[in-house]
Amino acid sequence: MGAAEPLRSVLWVKRQRCAVSLDPARALLCWWPSPGPGAGVPGEDACSVPVAEIITVEETDSHGKQYGGGKWQKMETPFAFTVHCVKRARRHRWKCAQVTFCGADEQLCQLWLQTLREQLDNLMCRPKHLLVFINPFGGKGRGKRIYERKVAPLFALAAVTTEVIVTERANHAKETLYETDVHKYDGIVCVGGDGMFSEVLHGLIGSTQRSAGVDQNEPRTALVPSPLRIGIIPAGSTDCVCYSTVGTNDAETSALHIIVGDSLAMDVSSVHHKGALLRYSVSLLGYGFYGDIIKDSEKKRWMGVIRYDFSGLKTFLSHHCYEGTVSFLPAQHTVGSPRDGTPCRAGCFVCRQSRQQLEEEQKKSLYGLESSEEVEEWKVVCGKFLAINATNMSCACPRSPRGLSPAAHLGDGSCDLILIRKCSRFDFLRFLVRHTNQCDQFDFTFVEVYRVKGFQFVPKQAEEEEGEQGKQGLGQTCAHHAPCCCAASSSSWNCDGEVLHGSALEVRVHCQLVRLFARGIEGSPKPAPRR
Repeated sequence: MGAAEPLRSVLWVKRQRCAVSLDPARALLCWWPSPGPGAGVPGEDACSVPVAEIITVEETDSHGKQYGGGKWQKMETPFAFTVHCVKRARRHRWKCAQVTFCGADEQLCQLWLQTLREQLDNLMCRPKHLLVFINPFGGKGRGKRIYERKVAPLFALAAVTTEVIVTERANHAKETLYETDVHKYDGIVCVGGDGMFSEVLHGLIGSTQRSAGVDQNEPRTALVPSPLRIGIIPAGSTDCVCYSTVGTNDAETSALHIIVGDSLAMDVSSVHHKGALLRYSVSLLGYGFYGDIIKDSEKKRWMGVIRYDFSGLKTFLSHHCYEGTVSFLPAQHTVGSPRDGTPCRAGCFVCRQSRQQLEEEQKKSLYGLESSEEVEEWKVVCGKFLAINATNMSCACPRSPRGLSPAAHLGDGSCDLILIRKCSRFDFLRFLVRHTNQCDQFDFTFVEVYRVKGFQFVPKQAEEEEGEQGKQGLGQTCAHHAPCCCAASSSSWNCDGEVLHGSALEVRVHCQLVRLFARGIEGSPKPAPRR
């Protein structure tokens, strides 16, 4: 049989005679009932699985039991092999399923085993050796148990070897990545919540820039992407990054995405203060409401995860607003807009097209064919704000299935800048409630949303202290803006769940800087929200 020729046989599946076909050209395994002579034609009851979603193939008996010796023994039952593969369940979950094929001919079963294994060996995107970090304290302290019970057995089944490190302190994973030669691994896996992912992200980006000789403290420098992918096994409180990239916070689903070698490029924002890098952000960068929540909750860690609800209620009732100047650079290269109702999905056209447009812009700027960023037109918005949010992704989670910005895209080289101006407490509550339903949460007069590739924020207090020096590079200023009386002078920034104490920030979006073991949320985009 030629390498590209389909393999067809009649085998038994669950005591039913079936025609089985493997088409190497399409990389697809199919089987369908065939009670009569010959293979027949596939009907509506035909089943199929892409080779890319087969986890492994084993020699078994007709009941799917593997032989310890690795070869069939003398028995009365037919020869058999079991295909372990991905099965899709509800709400974007993946499960590990098994299908056992039986036949009376040992050579035929061996041919199937050999052919399927050759097909799997050709999948070069699959990881063979992983570095795994487990946070034993995050969320409800379930990380180690989740990994041992749900993830490790799947890695063993797929012949993926691991080096496991259980973190003992804050920044343990980050420090390890700076000190380790990560090139001997095919990827990094973090078991924990968004905080654990952020730690691995900072370690991987930081070590990559250090090796490349890139100064991370320069806001406009071009960062070097890391060749390694990051896998997330959700074991935290909200698991926002995992939920926004996979569609669920299920550990088995994430493990299967890692095993099959999925790859998803994702934007990262660098956050600078006074010429120094503070942090990187991939989900939410929030000032005002979300900044106050995270700052207050840090004082109440003894309450556990319920502290976020308590601090949220307290912050909502306090209803502080903050005055300042937001300057942003519109993302002219992007295809979509924050209110077009087009969510980011697997194989996203918006992310692919926007990256191509951005690369064209950068080439033209490099060769002097168009104006460079230094003279691009910055937009300026001044006023009193209840919240300033910047999202690189939808920020969806089980409590808010559509997220803070439902149409935000993971890899389009931009973030959605959401400005919530001062309003009544009732109106702000109406805005927050819309995060939990299908209505357009930006359809308020006090809410503005922009798709940007960079922005700066200067609080009123800093403007008064620094005068004109604090406004350099911001274009139009707010010198003629009427004074106001905010209840508080300044807030803190919430950067992916961590508190940043510097109020004046400069933020830049780096297009598709990191890659995850994910493929994006599968399924057809939902219709635009009601207005």
